[in-house]
Amino acid sequence: MSQAAQTEANEFVEFWNDTLAVKFERFREILMNGLSYHSTKPLGELDLPAGSRVLDVGCGWGDTAIELARMTGPDGYVLGMDCVDQFLEKGRQDAASAGLDNIEFIAGDVESYPFRSDFDFVFSRFGMMFFSNPVAAMRNVRTALKPKGRLMFIVWRRIEENPWARVPKEVVLQYLPEPGDDARTCGPGPFSMANSEMVEKQLEIAGFENIAFEPVDGPVTVGDSIANAIEFQLAIGPAGEVFREAGEIAEQRREEVEQALSAALSDYLDDGKVVMPSGSWLVTADRAD
Repeated sequence: MSQAAQTEANEFVEFWNDTLAVKFERFREILMNGLSYHSTKPLGELDLPAGSRVLDVGCGWGDTAIELARMTGPDGYVLGMDCVDQFLEKGRQDAASAGLDNIEFIAGDVESYPFRSDFDFVFSRFGMMFFSNPVAAMRNVRTALKPKGRLMFIVWRRIEENPWARVPKEVVLQYLPEPGDDARTCGPGPFSMANSEMVEKQLEIAGFENIAFEPVDGPVTVGDSIANAIEFQLAIGPAGEVFREAGEIAEQRREEVEQALSAALSDYLDDGKVVMPSGSWLVTADRAD
């Protein structure tokens, strides 16, 4: 990795740790449970042989890593990796409470971590979209896999196919300016891998074959009330980025922004919760040798 690329990657990791981590912790239940729809089905259908060695990329609070550890059994091993160690503490605590000793959590950057080729399976739920150099990250994931090892990851499709993110952003942009090119970000962004043709080419360049994309559509809960959903949207995601980067102007217009969001989100109330449509890609590929 070039010095410039390494610097950019470090800036993204710093932003996750010094700005986003606290906000993500605040809305952990929404992020871990409300968006889990997209991993429930593929993991439920996954035929993971007992004793498999598994890497979970961008594992966050470790819920998917723990599920994979249960699946692979005591003779297997799961490594959950995330660039935010603060997230991993939750995973460590939950794994200990569950009596699992076949799982480990390490804070690190998957894009540059010195893996050995000893994993049978690599999984990621919404953890692949934020690398400064996606092809370099994919190559390193390939390095982590044994020959013919399997990769499965979930990424968002286009924002137009994700009203949970599109609608709040459109509302906020009625009152605040679009973030500038110099805005601090978490990386390329949650929708950076929405183009399946581009991602397929990236995977091929990185050394993968048998690449497949399956669209997954379903509801995601973005708040247990209108107020909770508004707080979530103004802290995290596309609408949150607009609000954060607007700074003082955003705070001056907070009341009218919140009123507009309340009106827009009320269309998605379901038994008191805010439940909105979403769309992702389930991507699978094999290490080519």
